[in-house]
Amino acid sequence: MAVNPAEFERLVEEALDSLPERFASLLDNVVVVVEEEPSASDLDVLHDDAHDHDHGPGELLGLYRGTPMTRRSYDSFRMPDQIAIFRGPILRVSRSRDEAHRQIRETVIHELGHYFGLSDEEMVF
Repeated sequence: MAVNPAEFERLVEEALDSLPERFASLLDNVVVVVEEEPSASDLDVLHDDAHDHDHGPGELLGLYRGTPMTRRSYDSFRMPDQIAIFRGPILRVSRSRDEAHRQIRETVIHELGHYFGLSDEEMVF
């Protein structure tokens, strides 16, 4: 499956732009980045975590790095939370451009769910 990096980033931006305003307006101090592959430490966190962040067959498609809104205290300065969307794994589990587009959107929404404090079990997909 071939989706070049610029197009992939555009699809991530489209997913963010398509969020309902009531959710988009709540995003604060969070950045969404595209990375080619998860790092070894990303995979270590995944294996140590009770949550299953993998959305596809054996692939880590995205990862929320931060403190969910439901557990934040605003007493001190914090670096922005980060949502990483992994291009390589998403393209490997997608059989078509349309499927990649759908998977990008689902992954962005899933990781934003973690930002809002939802567990994998509480999310529809």
